[in-house]
Amino acid sequence: QVQLVESGGGSVQAGGSLKLSCEASRYIFGSCGMGWYRQAPGKERELVSSISKDGTIIYDDSVKGRFTISQDSAKNTLYLQMNSLNTEDTAVYYCGACKFWGRGTLVTVSS
Repeated sequence: QVQLVESGGGSVQAGGSLKLSCEASRYIFGSCGMGWYRQAPGKERELVSSISKDGTIIYDDSVKGRFTISQDSAKNTLYLQMNSLNTEDTAVYYCGACKFWGRGTLVTVSS
């Protein structure tokens, strides 16, 4: 039973953009805060951005002004618009909510 499914990753040159999507099971979406996390090679998983049930949004300092989190309740989908990508953004990006995790989507940024 699939709970969270990410998509939208890929390879892009520095300065480019990507938009990630996370489709959530209906009983998850809206039940908990949701967030985007990433794990770069050799590093621990870290929070990129999250949105709480009351709509409070936070961003990691490294992505402020470049990434935008949003959601579409009609589609049970969480998004992450990523602009001005740089090589340090290279990682597997995961969607997390209600203690569930997606399988991740790989983002590779080349110089």
